[in-house]
Amino acid sequence: MAPVNPPLSDLRVIDLSTVIAGPNCARYLADFGADVIKVERPGDGDSLRGMAWKDPRDGIGLWWKLANRNKRTIALDLKNDEDREVLMRLVADADVWWRTSGPGRSRDSDSRPTRCTTSIRAS
Repeated sequence: MAPVNPPLSDLRVIDLSTVIAGPNCARYLADFGADVIKVERPGDGDSLRGMAWKDPRDGIGLWWKLANRNKRTIALDLKNDEDREVLMRLVADADVWWRTSGPGRSRDSDSRPTRCTTSIRAS
C-alpha cells in the first residue's frame, strides 16, 4: 500500500531528459511521490519509446514504460514559440528542471530558465 503522503509529494519536476539515464533518475523522484511531467517532442516522442521490446497492445517500448512510469507526459515542439512559452509556464511552477544535454552545453547561459529552483543535468 502506498503511503498517504509520499516523501516527495510536494516536489514538481519538469523532465526534458531522453534515452535511459535521465528518465530513470527522474523516475526515482516520481516513485517517491514527486509530480514529474515528462516533456517529449511531438510525433515519435522520446527515442526510448522505440527501443527494445515493444508492447503489442500499444507499440510502446518496454524501456520507455519502465523509465517513465508514474510520470505525466506532454508533447511540445521547443522550436515553436507558443510551445516554448508553455514550457516556461511549467518550469515557473517547478522545483526541478531535469534535462539531458551534450558535453559543454550545461554552462550555456540560455539553457536554464531563471525561475526554476534547481536544474539537474544528466549526461
